[in-house]
Amino acid sequence: MLTILGFAMIATFLVLIMMKKMSPIAALVLIPALFCVAVGQGANLGDYVIEGVGTLAPTAAMLMFAIVYFGVMIDVGLFDPVVRGILRFCKADPMRIVIGTAVLAAIVSLDGDGSTTFMITVSAMYPLYKRLKMSLVVMTGVAATANGVMNTLPWGGPTARAATALKLDAADIFVPMIPALGVGLLAVILLACVLGRRERKRLGTLTLDEVLVREPETVLVGAGGGDDRLVKGTASTGGGDAAGDHTDGDGDQDFKGLDPDRPTLRPKLYWFNAGLTVALLASMIMELMPIPVLFLLGAALALTVNFPHMPDQRARIAAHADNVLNVSGMVFAAAVFTGVLTGTGMVDHMADWLVGAIPDAMGPHMAVVTGVLSLPLTYFMSNDGFYFGVLPVLAEAGAAHGVSSLEIARASLVGQPLHMSSPLVPAVYVLVGMAKVEFGDHTRFTVKWAVLTSLVVLGAGILFGII
Repeated sequence: MLTILGFAMIATFLVLIMMKKMSPIAALVLIPALFCVAVGQGANLGDYVIEGVGTLAPTAAMLMFAIVYFGVMIDVGLFDPVVRGILRFCKADPMRIVIGTAVLAAIVSLDGDGSTTFMITVSAMYPLYKRLKMSLVVMTGVAATANGVMNTLPWGGPTARAATALKLDAADIFVPMIPALGVGLLAVILLACVLGRRERKRLGTLTLDEVLVREPETVLVGAGGGDDRLVKGTASTGGGDAAGDHTDGDGDQDFKGLDPDRPTLRPKLYWFNAGLTVALLASMIMELMPIPVLFLLGAALALTVNFPHMPDQRARIAAHADNVLNVSGMVFAAAVFTGVLTGTGMVDHMADWLVGAIPDAMGPHMAVVTGVLSLPLTYFMSNDGFYFGVLPVLAEAGAAHGVSSLEIARASLVGQPLHMSSPLVPAVYVLVGMAKVEFGDHTRFTVKWAVLTSLVVLGAGILFGII
């Protein structure tokens, strides 16, 4: 009975999320609460939730302060020279432009927000693609795939979800995966070279005057807007947040342009901010401190140095408050879902059933099985559904065959390059909307390359002994 109820709870959650009948936060709280009562353990719901909240608090803190930190870095202009440098590198060479698209998308993805990444990338590169008559689906495909690889950063969403669902440390999942993800990023750059050469062959030798090169230097972002941001246009979007694909919503979203003379710029502090960011990322990789502590210290230092006056600090925090609330709320809501799934014994019963369904010969290879399954499952369902609903079951099944939950968690990240082009990811609508590309055209072009990139990551993980 618990097996049936467990799968019914997951199915109900997925259907409501995919049909947008409930928000992820509401579904993560209400659906498991109802099923907890249905199995006769409603009196224990409070204990399940409190235990889950205590376990997930470090992950929520990491996401909160990472959003504030990278939001401040965008506000003060840390990424502006990167955009200008890539545009100068691109010139009028189609191959350089496609490579520049991949590099820019990967760099800006460091903020963990898919919507912001696509807004900055498209606003910088679209004028070049348009005037040179290059294929716009090449731009959207390369940007989405590059962002998918980088979306595995601990503050990007999937890694935090995997850590949350399996009660693991995000650093233990992510740091060993860096070599495989690095190979995946190189695969995206190689893909950009191939597609760029194809565009160069199709278009021939091109020239671009100096005015055109300088024209597309305006950067558009969607996260953390404030009074200093100028409206540049609108497009229909499903929303987005600092975890890349957490927030659902409908309606029009104003795209905000960062004025090169905006008052939040801190050009005299550029090298301080760049050094602080490098030191922060290096400390994370070296595991000098827990990631939540690093981002807490980094955010506090960035705010204090760049905005020494209290009103300015409050304004910057308020500018990014929506993203912080959405992401941290999702994490704490997940405590109810994972707590009920584990506390009631549903996950154990489902794992027993799944173990019985998997051939014995495949049991010791559950990490590889998880990696392969992550491609279709993260494409046809939300990250919330996969990581909170399916991954715990796969982890329990793997544990029965001696496969550690860390290997399962790492393998679950493999499908992210494909996931970022899923119709369930709100940020992809920002991408195709700004690029004026039909979603169907984007899907037909991108899926095959994204699948190939995901398989490259999986193969590298196996080769390096990570998965």
